[in-house]
Amino acid sequence: MDRKDFIKKAGLLGVGSTISFNSLTGKGSIGSLSKKDSQSDREYWISIMRKISDPVLNALSQRKLRKLMPVETVPGSHDDRRAFTHLEAFGRLMTGIAPWLELGDDGSAEGIIRAKYIDLARKSLDAAVDPKSPDFLNFDKGRQPLVDAAFLAHALIKAPKELWEKLSGTTRDNLVKALKSSRTIVPYHSNWILFSAMVEAALMKFDAGGDKVRMDLAVKQMDAWYLGDGVYGDGPPFHWDYYNSYVIQPFMLDILDVMQSHDHDYEYLYKKNRKISQRYAEELLGVIAPDGTYPPIGRSITYRFGAFQLLAQVAWEQFLPERMSPTQVRSALTAVIKKIMEAPDNFDKNGWLQLGVYGHQPHLAETYISTGSLYLCSAVFLPLGLKPDDPFWSGKESDWRTKEVWKGKDIPADHHMNV
Repeated sequence: MDRKDFIKKAGLLGVGSTISFNSLTGKGSIGSLSKKDSQSDREYWISIMRKISDPVLNALSQRKLRKLMPVETVPGSHDDRRAFTHLEAFGRLMTGIAPWLELGDDGSAEGIIRAKYIDLARKSLDAAVDPKSPDFLNFDKGRQPLVDAAFLAHALIKAPKELWEKLSGTTRDNLVKALKSSRTIVPYHSNWILFSAMVEAALMKFDAGGDKVRMDLAVKQMDAWYLGDGVYGDGPPFHWDYYNSYVIQPFMLDILDVMQSHDHDYEYLYKKNRKISQRYAEELLGVIAPDGTYPPIGRSITYRFGAFQLLAQVAWEQFLPERMSPTQVRSALTAVIKKIMEAPDNFDKNGWLQLGVYGHQPHLAETYISTGSLYLCSAVFLPLGLKPDDPFWSGKESDWRTKEVWKGKDIPADHHMNV
């Protein structure tokens, strides 16, 4: 089958349909939720990523997101999230899939499918920031839009070629205006300071207009809140949750990377944060049980496997600690994804995510969480930005530390880290 024929047939199937790789790669199919023996981990991850992405990208690319997307909140909630949930869904989804999109259309079977998602992502960006669009998203009314403007900026930084350079000039201009409009929002004195800083990091990278003062204050305040052994405080009080992975450490990595590329004075903080991130990645891997479960503790647990964003990012950026192999991380994260995805009712009848961790559990959500919030789960997919022949994907399945311990293997002790 030549490439033109494949594109034509893929177009007829439509994004979200099961597209068989058998005739192209000899592997299993992409599209099913249960992992088959013949299906590689990468194919399985892509099938889940597509299942999660399709409702958002299909609707927004057609400028129908507000019309089609449900807005579920915790029962009894009096907090109206309809003004915020659509940007939440788009910004958070893009954060996780951006590295995969950045691989572009390389002519492979996967690349041809990826090209369709790149097209959907660009059309969605245009719809989201066009003031004339019925899906022109809220970047500046209320406080929540600062959070998700930052997640969208997070995505742009991860995919500068496909999600910035190849946009039309009009879309780029509208996108910059949308990001800058969020500057009117004052962040809380918590991890929220990083949201302002992330928006500025994207503006510094793409528009040469980033506010260095906002960035400097944020990263230095977070550094002052460092508690030791790989963990930052989220403001003055300690919170036992996954916010070091949902926000703090991934944002610090990207913000400091942009800052040190413009000013060498930030190299020290950038290198320090990478060491801290390595240690926290070890700790995240350590909470994944042999069966793929993990402790459902703290705020925002309904972000599901978004709890492992930092572990996924360290693997994608290829600076895992020496005692952690890429295949251990892949095997552990695959176990988490499989465990969660085996649950019934993760999605409603139209394919939208529902509140919960393992199925539909709406009372697990806080009042600030709605349907759009849940798409931070996409952050687990960051390693798809590594090519298929990378050792992360090509190596054999491996037991990770927790699995080794509970098999009775004698392995080196764990130790705290000082920086």
